[in-house]
Amino acid sequence: MVELLRDAVIDRRKVRLTYAGRERSERLVDPWGLVDKDDVWYLVAGTAKGRRTFRVDRIVSATPTGDPADRPSDLELAEVWQEVVEEKEKRRSLLSADVVLERRYFGVFQGRFGRHCELVAELPGDRVRARVSAPKPIMIAQELAGWGALVEVEGPESVQAELARLGAELVARYAPERRE
Repeated sequence: MVELLRDAVIDRRKVRLTYAGRERSERLVDPWGLVDKDDVWYLVAGTAKGRRTFRVDRIVSATPTGDPADRPSDLELAEVWQEVVEEKEKRRSLLSADVVLERRYFGVFQGRFGRHCELVAELPGDRVRARVSAPKPIMIAQELAGWGALVEVEGPESVQAELARLGAELVARYAPERRE
């Protein structure tokens, strides 16, 4: 499939795809380029609805039409791919939580959350406020739980509730009086 799509990109020929996304669909695309990210291939293409990205392993069939493909003359695939990644990250990171911790831990903390962590404010007492993001409260809580009392979650309540739930589960399973 990658070779067929690569040839269509090079030859600048439209391709009719059958794609198994959320539901199976057929689309006529103008292939712009292929990107390999973590051993997964993606096709970046123009469609009647604008730019789209397709996971190649979800393409059920692809048939070159022989018709010339439209490709923006100023297209820089690396720039387009960066936009795709940024858009995906924005959709994934729908929820944010504010966390307070000692400044000396911030580098390690940020390393755990990567681009989903930002320094919001310097606070008195050599502390900082950071904002972390993930799609769901449980995802933030699972990452924060390991920090224990080193972090204070200011909100939202949904993340605090998940932390409390996780804490109760751990106490129920591992508290010394429970193991006797």
